[in-house]
Amino acid sequence: MEHLEYKGYKGSVEYSEEDKYFFGSVQGLSKDAILYEGNTLEELEQDFKDGIDDYIAVCRAHQPI
Repeated sequence: MEHLEYKGYKGSVEYSEEDKYFFGSVQGLSKDAILYEGNTLEELEQDFKDGIDDYIAVCRAHQPI
């Protein structure tokens, strides 16, 4: 798996051999950072999706009506 995609966002997939876990970050964000991690690829993907959903919710909450 080279990258993750969800709701139009793309994220990296990295593995730390030393720490024995997966991690990554959403690419293409200029002002914000969304980081995610997991012990398995399934955990990594879920943390990625949760991070995107949280980011979208925060952005919507801060939009002027």
